[in-house]
Amino acid sequence: MLFNYKAIDGNNIQREGTVEAPTVDAAISAVQKRGYTILSIDETGSKQGLAGLLNIEFSFMQSVSNKDIVILSRQIATLFQAQVSPLRIFRLLSAEIENPQLQNAMNKIVEDLQGGSSISRALAAHPDIFSSFYVNLVRAGEESGSLEKSFDYLADYLDRQYEVISKARNALVYPAFVISIFFVVMGMMLTLVIPSVAKILTDSGQELPIYTKIVIGLSDFMTTYIGLILIAVAGGGVALWRFSKTDVGKRAVDEFMISIPYLGDLQRKLLLTRICDNMSTMLDSGITIVQALEVTADVVDNTVYKEIIESALVEVTGGRSFADAIAEYPEIPGVLAQMAKVGEETGSLGKILKTLSNFYRREVNNAVDTLIGLIEPAMIVLLGLGVGVLLASVLMPIYNLSSAF
Repeated sequence: MLFNYKAIDGNNIQREGTVEAPTVDAAISAVQKRGYTILSIDETGSKQGLAGLLNIEFSFMQSVSNKDIVILSRQIATLFQAQVSPLRIFRLLSAEIENPQLQNAMNKIVEDLQGGSSISRALAAHPDIFSSFYVNLVRAGEESGSLEKSFDYLADYLDRQYEVISKARNALVYPAFVISIFFVVMGMMLTLVIPSVAKILTDSGQELPIYTKIVIGLSDFMTTYIGLILIAVAGGGVALWRFSKTDVGKRAVDEFMISIPYLGDLQRKLLLTRICDNMSTMLDSGITIVQALEVTADVVDNTVYKEIIESALVEVTGGRSFADAIAEYPEIPGVLAQMAKVGEETGSLGKILKTLSNFYRREVNNAVDTLIGLIEPAMIVLLGLGVGVLLASVLMPIYNLSSAF
């Protein structure tokens, strides 16, 4: 539940804010831990009707993007290097942030820091913005007295992840857009143009080629059942989306994504880049391999690889080496397991994983560049064939009809 409170701080300045807690007593305790004397506290009422719906929609549109977190982390790292105090850093940045949701979170972090909370605990109160990986790396920096280095690691890590994911995503935007436009144009031709031409051809009485009959039949089907087709497509999309949100559905989708020819290989390399980068960053920050595996399992965005990391975590906790724990899975390349074994034997697993992360990042970049180079000519050929077949099926009978006179 969310509670509004009014309170006085240690300098007799009145403060107002909100705190989330299961009960009013827990809310009072949370506010008092910030060093405030409570004047009043009450549960906030949830917005109803159209106002509530609009607020939900607006909050969704104002969600915090990866780019926002990348920029914020780089700014925090820079200010730490300038020897600015943590409280002042978050206070300065909260005043400069444009995203309302992130600004609200930063304001609450400032309040928590003023109340004596650690940075990692204040960040952990916003799991929708700061991942467990982020929080654990900050906590490691607090424990080792190297917060500046931790935020620098985070800024570099998020920069790398943002770059590689953005490049892969942008490479797929162009073909998705072109294919969508192609299907829209073909659908309009089959439902609006072909029926008029088909009437002329059938009324002529001439024998039509088989490919023309197929196109006319497809046009008749789409024209007759266009409403049912749209409903079926929409219903199928919603059903697939809901199925993908279940445990079974998410695993099926994740397995399919890594099994698609070429694109599946790209997806696997992206996941391996994230796994190696996560673990190398955490190990270099002084975090144990068990904790690094726990956090990596939480942040890897694929059920198949999540289960592999969780299984490796159980075996490593039981005393088995990390390299041996992952070597038995076909989804893990043999070179990764072999190099991880060398890293464990030499005490440089973090450096080895960083090298592997850079290797897979280059592989992703090369694969994306190759994909971009092949997509344009392939799209031109496929679209040309589709439009050519459609036009030929209509124009050839018209040409034969005109030649008969």
